[in-house]
Amino acid sequence: MIIHVRFSAIQGIRLHEWIIRFIFGGAICVAAGLIADKYGPALGGLFLAFPAIFPAGASLVEAHEKIHKCRIGADGTSRGRLLAALDALGAALGCAGLGAFALVFWTWLPRTPKPLVFALASLAWLTFAVATWLLWRRLKRIGKNSRSQSPG
Repeated sequence: MIIHVRFSAIQGIRLHEWIIRFIFGGAICVAAGLIADKYGPALGGLFLAFPAIFPAGASLVEAHEKIHKCRIGADGTSRGRLLAALDALGAALGCAGLGAFALVFWTWLPRTPKPLVFALASLAWLTFAVATWLLWRRLKRIGKNSRSQSPG
C-alpha cells in the first residue's frame, strides 16, 4: 500500500457534512476542556488526543461508500463498514503517536527550550505512528501467511 493524498476526495463533501464534523469536533474539544477544568490538564489533555472529527468522519465514510455502491446497483454496507474500520485503525495509530508526543513533551519540557521540545515530540509522534503502522502491516502479513500454510 502506498500512502498518498487525494484532494479530489473532498470535492464531494456537502456543506451539512462539514457542519456535522465541526459540531462533533467542537463538542469533543469542549468535553476535553470540561474534563481538564474538573480533573486537571493532564487528564483533559488525554481526551484532546482523541481525534476530534473521527466520530463524524467514520460515519460519513460509511455513508458515502453505501451511496457510491448503490449508484452501481450494489449493497455497500460491508464495504462501508470496512472503510470505516480502516479509518478507525488509522485514528488509533495516530493516537498512539500522540501518546508518544505527550510523553516526550511532558518529560523534556521542564529542562529544555520549548521549540526543541516541540520538534522532538513531533518527531516522536511521526516515528511512533509510522512504526506502529509498519508493525500492524507486518503482523497482518504474518497472519495471512500462517492461515494459508495451515493444513485443512
